[in-house]
Amino acid sequence: MFESLTGRLGDVLDRLTRRGALSEGDVDEALREVRVALLEADVALPVVKDFVEKVRARAVGQEVLKSVTPGQMVIKVVHDVLVETLGADRSDIMLQTEPPTPILMVGLQGSGKTTTSAKLGLWLKNRAKKKVLLASLDVQRPAAQEQLAQLGRQAEIRTLPIVPGEPPIAIARRALQSARLEAFDVVILDTAGRLAIDQALMAEVAAVRDATKPAETLLVVDAMTGQDAVNVATEFDNKVGVTGIVLTRVDGDARGGAALSMRAVTGRPIKLIGVGEKLDALETFQAERIAGRILGMGDVVGLVEKAAQTIEKEEAEKLARKIKKGDFDLEDMAKQLSQMRKMGGLQGLLGMLPGVGKMKKQLAQANIDEKILVRQEAIISSMTPAERRNPKIIHASRKQRIAKGSGTTVQDVNKLLKQHLEMSKMMKRVGKLGEKGFMRSLPPGFPPGGGFPRG
Repeated sequence: MFESLTGRLGDVLDRLTRRGALSEGDVDEALREVRVALLEADVALPVVKDFVEKVRARAVGQEVLKSVTPGQMVIKVVHDVLVETLGADRSDIMLQTEPPTPILMVGLQGSGKTTTSAKLGLWLKNRAKKKVLLASLDVQRPAAQEQLAQLGRQAEIRTLPIVPGEPPIAIARRALQSARLEAFDVVILDTAGRLAIDQALMAEVAAVRDATKPAETLLVVDAMTGQDAVNVATEFDNKVGVTGIVLTRVDGDARGGAALSMRAVTGRPIKLIGVGEKLDALETFQAERIAGRILGMGDVVGLVEKAAQTIEKEEAEKLARKIKKGDFDLEDMAKQLSQMRKMGGLQGLLGMLPGVGKMKKQLAQANIDEKILVRQEAIISSMTPAERRNPKIIHASRKQRIAKGSGTTVQDVNKLLKQHLEMSKMMKRVGKLGEKGFMRSLPPGFPPGGGFPRG
Protein backbone atom coordinates (compact mmCIF):
# COMPACT_ATOMS: atom_id res chain seq x y z
CA MET A 1 0.00 0.00 0.00
CA PHE A 2 1.09 3.61 -0.72
CA GLU A 3 4.19 2.43 -2.64
CA SER A 4 4.19 5.22 -5.24
CA LEU A 5 3.26 7.86 -2.63
CA THR A 6 5.97 6.63 -0.26
CA GLY A 7 8.54 6.80 -3.04
CA ARG A 8 7.56 10.32 -4.15
CA LEU A 9 7.31 11.79 -0.65
CA GLY A 10 10.55 10.07 0.33
CA ASP A 11 12.42 11.74 -2.57
CA VAL A 12 11.00 15.19 -1.77
CA LEU A 13 11.67 15.04 1.95
CA ASP A 14 15.14 13.51 1.48
CA ARG A 15 16.15 16.57 -0.54
CA LEU A 16 15.02 18.82 2.30
CA THR A 17 17.03 16.90 4.92
CA ARG A 18 20.18 17.08 2.78
CA ARG A 19 20.09 20.88 2.84
CA GLY A 20 21.37 22.76 5.86
CA ALA A 21 19.25 25.88 6.28
CA LEU A 22 15.77 26.08 4.75
CA SER A 23 13.91 29.11 3.41
CA GLU A 24 10.18 29.57 2.88
CA GLY A 25 10.89 29.14 -0.83
CA ASP A 26 12.45 25.72 -0.20
CA VAL A 27 9.38 24.62 1.74
CA ASP A 28 7.00 25.97 -0.92
CA GLU A 29 8.91 24.17 -3.68
CA ALA A 30 8.77 20.90 -1.72
CA LEU A 31 5.06 21.32 -1.00
CA ARG A 32 4.32 21.80 -4.71
CA GLU A 33 5.81 18.34 -5.29
CA VAL A 34 3.94 16.92 -2.29
CA ARG A 35 0.70 18.29 -3.76
CA VAL A 36 1.36 16.57 -7.12
CA ALA A 37 2.32 13.32 -5.35
CA LEU A 38 -0.93 13.32 -3.36
CA LEU A 39 -3.07 14.04 -6.43
CA GLU A 40 -1.34 11.26 -8.38
CA ALA A 41 -2.04 8.94 -5.44
CA ASP A 42 -5.77 9.65 -6.00
CA VAL A 43 -6.27 11.77 -2.88
CA ALA A 44 -9.36 14.02 -3.14
CA LEU A 45 -8.54 17.61 -4.19
CA PRO A 46 -10.12 19.31 -1.11
CA VAL A 47 -8.10 16.97 1.14
CA VAL A 48 -4.88 17.79 -0.75
CA LYS A 49 -5.49 21.54 -0.44
CA ASP A 50 -6.20 21.29 3.29
CA PHE A 51 -3.18 19.02 3.84
CA VAL A 52 -0.73 21.34 2.04
CA GLU A 53 -2.08 24.44 3.80
CA LYS A 54 -1.73 22.83 7.24
CA VAL A 55 1.82 21.66 6.54
CA ARG A 56 2.88 25.07 5.19
CA ALA A 57 1.38 26.96 8.13
CA ARG A 58 3.42 24.87 10.58
CA ALA A 59 6.56 24.33 8.50
CA VAL A 60 7.42 27.98 7.78
CA GLY A 61 7.34 29.00 11.44
CA GLN A 62 10.53 30.27 13.14
CA GLU A 63 10.60 27.17 15.35
CA VAL A 64 11.06 24.93 12.30
CA LEU A 65 13.15 26.99 9.86
CA LYS A 66 15.59 28.19 12.53
CA SER A 67 15.97 24.81 14.20
CA VAL A 68 19.21 22.80 14.11
CA THR A 69 17.63 20.19 11.77
CA PRO A 70 14.93 22.03 9.77
CA GLY A 71 14.52 19.19 7.24
CA GLN A 72 13.76 16.67 10.00
CA MET A 73 11.33 19.15 11.58
CA VAL A 74 9.44 19.47 8.28
CA ILE A 75 9.19 15.67 8.07
CA LYS A 76 7.73 15.67 11.61
CA VAL A 77 5.17 18.29 10.55
CA VAL A 78 4.19 16.23 7.49
CA HIS A 79 3.91 13.11 9.69
CA ASP A 80 1.68 14.92 12.23
CA VAL A 81 -0.63 16.31 9.53
CA LEU A 82 -0.83 12.85 7.90
CA VAL A 83 -1.94 11.39 11.24
CA GLU A 84 -4.61 14.09 11.63
CA THR A 85 -5.85 13.52 8.07
CA LEU A 86 -6.10 9.75 8.56
CA GLY A 87 -7.80 10.21 11.96
CA ALA A 88 -5.60 10.55 15.04
CA ASP A 89 -8.02 8.84 17.44
CA ARG A 90 -8.11 5.05 17.29
CA SER A 91 -11.67 3.85 16.79
CA ASP A 92 -12.43 0.32 17.97
CA ILE A 93 -15.40 -1.87 17.07
CA MET A 94 -18.29 -1.02 19.41
CA LEU A 95 -19.17 -4.09 21.48
CA GLN A 96 -20.23 -2.46 24.74
CA THR A 97 -23.90 -3.31 24.36
CA GLU A 98 -26.15 -6.00 25.77
CA PRO A 99 -25.44 -9.17 23.75
CA PRO A 100 -26.05 -10.17 21.09
CA THR A 101 -24.44 -7.09 19.49
CA PRO A 102 -25.66 -6.61 15.88
CA ILE A 103 -23.06 -5.44 13.34
CA LEU A 104 -24.42 -4.46 9.93
CA MET A 105 -22.09 -4.86 6.93
CA VAL A 106 -23.03 -2.65 3.96
CA GLY A 107 -21.47 -1.73 0.63
CA LEU A 108 -21.54 -2.24 -3.12
CA GLN A 109 -21.38 -5.64 -4.80
CA GLY A 110 -17.78 -6.68 -5.40
CA SER A 111 -16.32 -4.67 -2.53
CA GLY A 112 -15.40 -7.82 -0.60
CA LYS A 113 -18.26 -7.50 1.89
CA THR A 114 -19.01 -11.21 2.36
CA THR A 115 -15.35 -12.15 2.80
CA THR A 116 -14.86 -9.21 5.17
CA SER A 117 -17.86 -10.38 7.24
CA ALA A 118 -16.13 -13.75 7.75
CA LYS A 119 -12.78 -12.04 8.43
CA LEU A 120 -14.42 -9.81 11.04
CA GLY A 121 -16.05 -12.83 12.65
CA LEU A 122 -12.68 -14.59 12.91
CA TRP A 123 -11.03 -11.38 14.16
CA LEU A 124 -13.64 -10.97 16.93
CA LYS A 125 -13.39 -14.65 17.83
CA ASN A 126 -9.58 -14.60 18.11
CA ARG A 127 -8.90 -11.07 19.39
CA ALA A 128 -11.96 -10.31 21.51
CA LYS A 129 -12.82 -13.94 22.41
CA LYS A 130 -16.44 -13.44 21.27
CA LYS A 131 -18.92 -16.08 20.22
CA VAL A 132 -19.98 -14.93 16.73
CA LEU A 133 -22.94 -15.80 14.48
CA LEU A 134 -22.76 -14.94 10.76
CA ALA A 135 -25.95 -14.33 8.79
CA SER A 136 -26.26 -13.59 5.07
CA LEU A 137 -29.12 -11.25 4.12
CA ASP A 138 -28.10 -11.25 0.46
CA VAL A 139 -30.96 -12.80 -1.50
CA GLN A 140 -30.00 -10.91 -4.69
CA ARG A 141 -26.71 -12.52 -5.69
CA PRO A 142 -26.84 -16.24 -6.58
CA ALA A 143 -25.09 -18.46 -3.99
CA ALA A 144 -24.21 -15.46 -1.78
CA GLN A 145 -25.66 -17.16 1.30
CA GLU A 146 -23.80 -20.38 0.54
CA GLN A 147 -20.57 -18.42 0.07
CA LEU A 148 -20.83 -17.03 3.62
CA ALA A 149 -21.67 -20.52 4.93
CA GLN A 150 -18.48 -21.89 3.33
CA LEU A 151 -16.37 -19.06 4.73
CA GLY A 152 -17.93 -19.67 8.15
CA ARG A 153 -16.89 -23.32 7.98
CA GLN A 154 -13.33 -22.30 7.08
CA ALA A 155 -13.18 -19.88 10.02
CA GLU A 156 -14.98 -22.37 12.31
CA ILE A 157 -17.73 -19.83 12.99
CA ARG A 158 -21.46 -20.63 13.06
CA THR A 159 -23.63 -19.33 10.24
CA LEU A 160 -27.39 -18.98 10.31
CA PRO A 161 -29.09 -21.90 8.48
CA ILE A 162 -30.40 -20.87 5.05
CA VAL A 163 -34.19 -20.78 4.51
CA PRO A 164 -34.91 -20.44 0.75
CA GLY A 165 -37.19 -17.52 -0.17
CA GLU A 166 -36.93 -15.76 3.20
CA PRO A 167 -36.70 -11.93 2.85
CA PRO A 168 -33.75 -9.95 4.34
CA ILE A 169 -35.59 -8.42 7.32
CA ALA A 170 -37.01 -11.80 8.34
CA ILE A 171 -33.48 -13.32 8.11
CA ALA A 172 -32.09 -10.52 10.29
CA ARG A 173 -34.78 -10.99 12.94
CA ARG A 174 -34.29 -14.77 12.95
CA ALA A 175 -30.52 -14.27 13.33
CA LEU A 176 -30.99 -12.05 16.38
CA GLN A 177 -33.53 -14.44 17.91
CA SER A 178 -31.21 -17.44 17.39
CA ALA A 179 -28.30 -15.47 18.87
CA ARG A 180 -30.31 -14.65 22.01
CA LEU A 181 -31.41 -18.25 22.50
CA GLU A 182 -27.91 -19.67 21.97
CA ALA A 183 -25.97 -16.99 23.91
CA PHE A 184 -23.97 -15.51 21.02
CA ASP A 185 -22.06 -12.30 21.77
CA VAL A 186 -22.10 -10.81 18.25
CA VAL A 187 -24.27 -11.20 15.13
CA ILE A 188 -22.70 -10.08 11.86
CA LEU A 189 -25.35 -9.27 9.24
CA ASP A 190 -24.03 -9.37 5.67
CA THR A 191 -26.43 -7.30 3.54
CA ALA A 192 -26.90 -7.42 -0.23
CA GLY A 193 -25.02 -5.07 -2.53
CA ARG A 194 -25.60 -3.70 -6.01
CA LEU A 195 -23.22 -2.83 -8.84
CA ALA A 196 -24.11 0.82 -8.24
CA ILE A 197 -25.96 2.85 -5.63
CA ASP A 198 -29.73 2.91 -6.24
CA GLN A 199 -32.92 3.59 -4.28
CA ALA A 200 -33.81 -0.09 -3.87
CA LEU A 201 -30.43 -0.86 -2.27
CA MET A 202 -30.63 2.06 0.16
CA ALA A 203 -34.24 1.30 1.09
CA GLU A 204 -33.41 -2.34 1.85
CA VAL A 205 -30.35 -1.47 3.97
CA ALA A 206 -32.26 1.25 5.84
CA ALA A 207 -35.10 -1.18 6.58
CA VAL A 208 -32.68 -3.78 7.99
CA ARG A 209 -30.98 -1.07 10.05
CA ASP A 210 -34.31 0.06 11.53
CA ALA A 211 -35.30 -3.55 12.33
CA THR A 212 -32.01 -4.54 14.01
CA LYS A 213 -30.73 -1.28 15.59
CA PRO A 214 -27.06 -2.22 14.96
CA ALA A 215 -24.27 -1.11 17.30
CA GLU A 216 -22.08 -0.71 14.20
CA THR A 217 -22.93 -0.09 10.56
CA LEU A 218 -19.66 -0.80 8.77
CA LEU A 219 -19.24 0.28 5.17
CA VAL A 220 -16.97 -2.08 3.22
CA VAL A 221 -15.14 -0.24 0.43
CA ASP A 222 -12.59 -1.46 -2.11
CA ALA A 223 -9.48 0.74 -1.79
CA MET A 224 -8.64 0.05 -5.44
CA THR A 225 -11.57 2.18 -6.61
CA GLY A 226 -9.84 5.40 -5.53
CA GLN A 227 -12.06 8.50 -5.80
CA ASP A 228 -15.19 6.38 -6.35
CA ALA A 229 -14.63 4.83 -2.92
CA VAL A 230 -14.96 8.28 -1.34
CA ASN A 231 -18.17 9.01 -3.31
CA VAL A 232 -19.68 5.65 -2.27
CA ALA A 233 -18.82 6.34 1.39
CA THR A 234 -20.44 9.78 1.24
CA GLU A 235 -23.64 8.38 -0.34
CA PHE A 236 -24.00 5.53 2.16
CA ASP A 237 -23.37 7.84 5.10
CA ASN A 238 -25.95 10.37 3.88
CA LYS A 239 -28.65 7.77 3.09
CA VAL A 240 -28.08 5.07 5.73
CA GLY A 241 -25.63 6.44 8.27
CA VAL A 242 -22.39 4.52 8.82
CA THR A 243 -20.37 4.31 12.02
CA GLY A 244 -17.11 3.17 10.47
CA ILE A 245 -15.33 2.09 7.29
CA VAL A 246 -13.50 -1.11 6.38
CA LEU A 247 -11.07 -0.72 3.47
CA THR A 248 -10.46 -3.93 1.52
CA ARG A 249 -7.69 -4.88 -0.93
CA VAL A 250 -5.36 -2.38 0.70
CA ASP A 251 -2.45 -4.72 -0.07
CA GLY A 252 -3.07 -4.28 -3.79
CA ASP A 253 -3.51 -0.50 -3.80
CA ALA A 254 -0.22 1.19 -4.68
CA ARG A 255 -1.78 4.68 -4.54
CA GLY A 256 -3.62 4.75 -1.19
CA GLY A 257 -5.64 7.89 -1.95
CA ALA A 258 -8.90 6.38 -0.72
CA ALA A 259 -7.48 5.82 2.76
CA LEU A 260 -6.14 9.37 2.95
CA SER A 261 -9.38 10.93 1.69
CA MET A 262 -11.97 8.80 3.47
CA ARG A 263 -11.77 10.17 7.00
CA ALA A 264 -11.41 13.79 5.91
CA VAL A 265 -14.32 13.72 3.42
CA THR A 266 -16.85 11.60 5.34
CA GLY A 267 -15.87 12.31 8.95
CA ARG A 268 -16.25 8.57 9.62
CA PRO A 269 -13.32 6.59 11.01
CA ILE A 270 -11.56 3.83 9.10
CA LYS A 271 -11.77 1.00 11.64
CA LEU A 272 -10.25 -1.97 9.83
CA ILE A 273 -8.23 -2.73 6.69
CA GLY A 274 -8.09 -5.93 4.65
CA VAL A 275 -4.46 -6.71 3.86
CA GLY A 276 -4.72 -10.00 1.96
CA GLU A 277 -6.98 -12.78 0.76
CA LYS A 278 -6.64 -15.08 3.77
CA LEU A 279 -9.32 -14.95 6.46
CA ASP A 280 -6.84 -13.74 9.09
CA ALA A 281 -5.67 -10.84 6.86
CA LEU A 282 -7.55 -8.10 8.73
CA GLU A 283 -5.90 -5.35 10.78
CA THR A 284 -7.05 -2.48 12.95
CA PHE A 285 -6.47 0.87 11.27
CA GLN A 286 -4.06 3.03 13.26
CA ALA A 287 -3.22 6.38 11.73
CA GLU A 288 0.13 6.80 13.52
CA ARG A 289 1.44 3.54 12.12
CA ILE A 290 0.04 4.06 8.60
CA ALA A 291 1.62 7.54 8.50
CA GLY A 292 4.92 5.96 9.52
CA ARG A 293 4.68 3.47 6.66
CA ILE A 294 3.84 6.22 4.14
CA LEU A 295 6.91 8.22 5.16
CA GLY A 296 9.18 5.15 5.13
CA MET A 297 9.53 5.13 8.92
CA GLY A 298 8.36 1.53 9.11
CA ASP A 299 5.92 -0.03 11.54
CA VAL A 300 7.88 -1.82 14.24
CA VAL A 301 4.81 -2.08 16.50
CA GLY A 302 2.91 -3.83 13.69
CA LEU A 303 5.87 -6.15 13.15
CA VAL A 304 5.94 -7.09 16.84
CA GLU A 305 2.17 -7.68 16.79
CA LYS A 306 2.48 -9.96 13.76
CA ALA A 307 5.23 -11.88 15.50
CA ALA A 308 3.11 -12.27 18.63
CA GLN A 309 0.21 -13.63 16.57
CA THR A 310 2.24 -16.13 14.56
CA ILE A 311 4.95 -17.32 16.96
CA GLU A 312 3.86 -19.93 19.45
CA LYS A 313 5.25 -19.23 22.91
CA GLU A 314 6.07 -22.87 23.60
CA GLU A 315 8.03 -23.20 20.34
CA ALA A 316 9.90 -19.94 21.00
CA GLU A 317 10.92 -21.09 24.50
CA LYS A 318 12.02 -24.46 23.12
CA LEU A 319 14.20 -22.75 20.51
CA ALA A 320 15.67 -20.41 23.15
CA ARG A 321 16.72 -23.43 25.23
CA LYS A 322 18.35 -25.04 22.17
CA ILE A 323 20.24 -21.84 21.34
CA LYS A 324 21.60 -21.69 24.89
CA LYS A 325 23.04 -25.15 24.30
CA GLY A 326 24.43 -24.02 20.93
CA ASP A 327 22.11 -26.43 19.12
CA PHE A 328 20.32 -25.21 15.98
CA ASP A 329 19.42 -27.87 13.39
CA LEU A 330 17.64 -27.73 10.04
CA GLU A 331 14.30 -28.58 11.68
CA ASP A 332 14.62 -25.35 13.69
CA MET A 333 15.55 -23.46 10.53
CA ALA A 334 12.44 -24.80 8.76
CA LYS A 335 10.27 -23.47 11.60
CA GLN A 336 11.90 -20.03 11.30
CA LEU A 337 11.27 -19.97 7.53
CA SER A 338 7.62 -20.90 8.10
CA GLN A 339 7.23 -18.08 10.64
CA MET A 340 8.69 -15.58 8.17
CA ARG A 341 6.16 -16.64 5.53
CA LYS A 342 3.29 -16.27 8.00
CA MET A 343 4.47 -12.77 8.84
CA GLY A 344 4.20 -11.62 5.23
CA GLY A 345 7.34 -12.88 3.55
CA LEU A 346 10.54 -10.94 2.90
CA GLN A 347 8.90 -7.87 1.31
CA GLY A 348 6.21 -7.74 4.01
CA LEU A 349 8.79 -7.78 6.79
CA LEU A 350 11.13 -5.32 5.07
CA GLY A 351 8.28 -2.87 4.50
CA MET A 352 7.70 -2.66 8.26
CA LEU A 353 11.32 -1.94 9.16
CA PRO A 354 12.38 1.70 9.70
CA GLY A 355 14.40 3.21 6.87
CA VAL A 356 13.82 0.37 4.44
CA GLY A 357 11.14 2.31 2.55
CA LYS A 358 13.89 4.60 1.22
CA MET A 359 15.71 1.59 -0.19
CA LYS A 360 12.74 0.33 -2.24
CA LYS A 361 14.46 0.92 -5.58
CA GLN A 362 17.63 -0.85 -4.53
CA LEU A 363 15.58 -3.74 -3.16
CA ALA A 364 13.62 -3.97 -6.41
CA GLN A 365 16.85 -4.00 -8.41
CA ALA A 366 18.22 -6.72 -6.13
CA ASN A 367 15.35 -8.93 -7.38
CA ILE A 368 14.44 -10.36 -3.98
CA ASP A 369 12.71 -13.64 -4.74
CA GLU A 370 9.67 -14.07 -2.50
CA LYS A 371 9.53 -17.77 -3.39
CA ILE A 372 12.93 -18.44 -1.85
CA LEU A 373 11.34 -19.20 1.54
CA VAL A 374 9.01 -21.76 -0.04
CA ARG A 375 11.93 -23.36 -1.93
CA GLN A 376 14.07 -23.54 1.20
CA GLU A 377 11.23 -25.16 3.13
CA ALA A 378 10.79 -27.66 0.29
CA ILE A 379 14.50 -28.52 0.40
CA ILE A 380 14.39 -29.19 4.15
CA SER A 381 11.16 -31.20 3.75
CA SER A 382 12.92 -33.44 1.20
CA MET A 383 15.53 -34.43 3.80
CA THR A 384 15.29 -37.40 6.13
CA PRO A 385 14.89 -36.74 9.90
CA ALA A 386 18.53 -37.85 10.35
CA GLU A 387 19.72 -35.33 7.73
CA ARG A 388 17.76 -32.51 9.31
CA ARG A 389 19.27 -33.29 12.71
CA ASN A 390 22.81 -33.73 11.38
CA PRO A 391 23.51 -31.84 8.11
CA LYS A 392 27.15 -33.06 8.10
CA ILE A 393 26.02 -36.40 6.65
CA ILE A 394 24.59 -34.70 3.54
CA HIS A 395 27.12 -35.53 0.82
CA ALA A 396 26.94 -35.43 -3.00
CA SER A 397 24.48 -38.29 -3.63
CA ARG A 398 22.18 -37.12 -0.84
CA LYS A 399 22.26 -33.56 -2.21
CA GLN A 400 21.20 -34.83 -5.64
CA ARG A 401 18.30 -36.78 -4.10
CA ILE A 402 17.20 -33.77 -2.00
CA ALA A 403 17.38 -31.42 -5.03
CA LYS A 404 15.32 -33.81 -7.15
CA GLY A 405 12.74 -34.32 -4.39
CA SER A 406 12.30 -30.56 -3.80
CA GLY A 407 12.34 -29.53 -7.48
CA THR A 408 15.47 -27.42 -6.95
CA THR A 409 19.17 -27.68 -7.89
CA VAL A 410 22.20 -28.99 -6.00
CA GLN A 411 23.42 -25.34 -5.92
CA ASP A 412 20.21 -24.37 -4.08
CA VAL A 413 20.81 -27.15 -1.56
CA ASN A 414 24.42 -25.99 -1.07
CA LYS A 415 23.27 -22.39 -0.50
CA LEU A 416 20.78 -23.51 2.14
CA LEU A 417 23.37 -25.66 3.93
CA LYS A 418 25.84 -22.76 3.93
CA GLN A 419 23.15 -20.41 5.28
CA HIS A 420 22.33 -22.91 8.03
CA LEU A 421 26.02 -23.26 8.92
CA GLU A 422 26.37 -19.47 9.31
CA MET A 423 23.20 -19.27 11.42
CA SER A 424 24.35 -22.21 13.52
CA LYS A 425 27.71 -20.54 14.20
CA MET A 426 25.96 -17.36 15.28
CA MET A 427 23.56 -19.29 17.54
CA LYS A 428 26.54 -21.03 19.19
CA ARG A 429 28.18 -17.67 19.86
CA VAL A 430 24.96 -16.36 21.40
CA GLY A 431 24.74 -19.53 23.51
CA LYS A 432 28.31 -19.17 24.81
CA LEU A 433 28.43 -15.42 25.36
CA GLY A 434 24.81 -14.58 26.18
CA GLU A 435 23.02 -11.76 24.33
CA LYS A 436 25.02 -8.86 25.86
CA GLY A 437 28.33 -10.66 25.46
CA PHE A 438 27.46 -11.49 21.85
CA MET A 439 26.72 -7.83 21.05
CA ARG A 440 30.04 -6.78 22.68
CA SER A 441 31.87 -9.38 20.59
CA LEU A 442 30.73 -7.86 17.29
CA PRO A 443 33.37 -5.84 15.40
CA PRO A 444 33.45 -2.03 15.84
CA GLY A 445 30.96 -0.25 13.58
CA PHE A 446 28.56 -3.24 13.37
CA PRO A 447 25.85 -2.81 12.21
CA PRO A 448 27.30 -0.68 9.35
CA GLY A 449 26.84 3.01 10.10
CA GLY A 450 26.96 2.43 13.84
CA GLY A 451 23.25 1.81 14.23
CA PHE A 452 20.10 0.50 12.65
CA PRO A 453 18.39 2.73 10.10
CA ARG A 454 15.87 5.20 11.40
CA GLY A 455 13.13 6.99 9.54
